[in-house]
Amino acid sequence: MALAINIDDLLNKQRIESNRIEFKKGWNPASIYHSVCAFANDFDDLGGGYIVVGVDTDEATGVAIRPVNGIPTEMIDGILQDIVGYNNKISPYYMPRTSVEEIDGKVVLVIWCPAGINRPYSVPENVTAKSITKEYFYIRSGTSSIIAKGEILDELRELACRIPFDERGNPDIKVEDISTLLLREYLVKVGSKLANELYTKPLENILEQMDLYVGPKENRMLRNVAAMMFCEDPTKFFKRTQVEIVYFPEGRLNNPNNLYEGPVIKGSITQIIDRTLEYLNRMLVMQTIIKPKDSSRSQKFFSYPYQALEESVTNSLYHRDYREWEPVVITIEPQGITLQNVGGPDRSISAADISKCEVLVSKRYRNRRLGEYLKELDLTEGRSTGIPTIQNVLVNNGSPRANVVTDEERTFFRITIPCHEAAGNIIADIAHKDGSLKVSKRGSLKTALQSAPETALQSAPETALQIIKEIRNNPNITLSELAEKIGVSRRWIATNIKHLQDTGAVKRIGPNKGGYWEIIM
Repeated sequence: MALAINIDDLLNKQRIESNRIEFKKGWNPASIYHSVCAFANDFDDLGGGYIVVGVDTDEATGVAIRPVNGIPTEMIDGILQDIVGYNNKISPYYMPRTSVEEIDGKVVLVIWCPAGINRPYSVPENVTAKSITKEYFYIRSGTSSIIAKGEILDELRELACRIPFDERGNPDIKVEDISTLLLREYLVKVGSKLANELYTKPLENILEQMDLYVGPKENRMLRNVAAMMFCEDPTKFFKRTQVEIVYFPEGRLNNPNNLYEGPVIKGSITQIIDRTLEYLNRMLVMQTIIKPKDSSRSQKFFSYPYQALEESVTNSLYHRDYREWEPVVITIEPQGITLQNVGGPDRSISAADISKCEVLVSKRYRNRRLGEYLKELDLTEGRSTGIPTIQNVLVNNGSPRANVVTDEERTFFRITIPCHEAAGNIIADIAHKDGSLKVSKRGSLKTALQSAPETALQSAPETALQIIKEIRNNPNITLSELAEKIGVSRRWIATNIKHLQDTGAVKRIGPNKGGYWEIIM
């Protein structure tokens, strides 16, 4: 079975962190299965890990020694048979993926241990013992596998009900929804041998090898992450998976009615990231060179350092709550760019750390498997380095620091990347630079409805007009039905219905159940 990543990347640790790789000089099942169990438990939500058997390491640096030792070819079949038996000793049952690879003219065995969906897992202290030995729960601590005890064990047991959203099975996703072009593009980029097998083996087999199926044999389901990464139109499953860009040439506070709508960017998650960054780079990243009179050195700066935008855009798609029907919204003003996504930072991140906006270390990730893919594509590092990277590149560019905002319920995450103070208003003439921009009629619903009654509905946002239209068509319509028809979240509908009621445009007659809506204007 081929790996979904290149063996050279494992040995050189180019795309995989050191705490997710363990090298073993020889086949030692007792020790190896402690690590299999630890990677399956994935206590820190890093996405599991890899064990490479047949590779020795330098004791001082932990770096793989080349050329590798390898495993005698005649031992491979016996080891693979033993693995089948040892897997049965993990409780609940867990099956890591194995791949026999050739490197430096030698054969090595790679055991890929994706994060398990039935954690916590335990394994006997010695899987080779004929007599019954005590079982332990193992987790990773740095580059070692240790027994989970005390509060750590309690927390590990609590993980049983915390399966990240992207790893859950989705019965609505079919094999036909998966784009072989997107899949092959990914496999080629990470150097996987599966790229060569994509057109010679059934697609189901490739997806199975990539651990993208979940569930029993009689009811196999593709994981949500399969559609996120390899579907041309994931909005079929996760409504409004898109980036919406809005310009306020005079600033949102100075003149909220003067705005232009940029493009709505759709596609797979990686396509959205690439297309959004290409657009922002083309439209907004501008270099300025100033030659001071009293110095021979020129001063160079960018309106926005590209790397700050790259980190922000990637993280907004990585950490987005895909259960909510809200897009990632990028608001561009003269003073900066604001990116907002639904799904705020994890509760393990304190409010004080958020207000400092320096290092946001989360113990839990909403989409850990998606993060693993983005790391393998070098789009994110996944080591809580995003905010420090953004702040560092802004400082080096001479720009003000970024700031982060969320609410008490942690329902959203908003980061603002300031424009360099000497860049000026680079979007004052943005409408002339991009013919795709259009004047928006999406003004504030509350503000629109406070205007004269005869003009209120004409100036109301388009989606508000849709609410009015649907109520006229069916006065008995529910909030959930409105959300489904318009394609927004129920929470958005509830908020705007309240504005309509507060301003006297809509009235509720009767109770919530059994009542109906009445249009006043």
